[in-house]
Amino acid sequence: MHVVVPFGADDPKTRLSPVLDADERREFAEAMLADVLDALDAFGSEPTVVADAPVDCAAPVTVDERPLSAAVNARLDDTDDTKAVVMADLALATPAALARLFDTEGDVVLAPGRGGGTNAVVARHPEFRVDYHGVSVRDHREAVRATGASLATVDSFRLATDVDEPADLVEVLLHAEGRAPAWLREAGFAVTATDGRVDVDR
Repeated sequence: MHVVVPFGADDPKTRLSPVLDADERREFAEAMLADVLDALDAFGSEPTVVADAPVDCAAPVTVDERPLSAAVNARLDDTDDTKAVVMADLALATPAALARLFDTEGDVVLAPGRGGGTNAVVARHPEFRVDYHGVSVRDHREAVRATGASLATVDSFRLATDVDEPADLVEVLLHAEGRAPAWLREAGFAVTATDGRVDVDR
């Protein structure tokens, strides 16, 4: 199965700017990308990183400056073969979580993200196309129904947890393994608990 891994290389993870400067955001984003690629490699998939600027990583990179949906759909248009889309900021992803995604039956399989996003897709139907604007998981469900394809949903904590906000760093430090949590610890981040709330401190 060929897997598309979208990556915002030009100015990554801007919502982490309260805790990371531009260079740190880039390093951390690349660490998460490397962890996702490691998980895909362990499963035996064939990933291609689709980025809006050049990036050095352990997979072929296609630079596409178009908006995310158009860039991904161009890859879905390539052939009628099964394709998957896995976001590059799924720092908690494991080979087991990805295997569950890829092994789930259905013309289209969705792994919803928190807050209405779509963090991973398996597309086995030739007419399905992504649309990442707005409440994408709802829009993707409607798109599947419009094609008459069958729909399956994977309820996975590891695939639902994308890293966009400073509060998301707690999940990386508590549950992830690999480069991303190691990078955070080396940068001085640690989990703190105060008055029943868990946060990160630096």
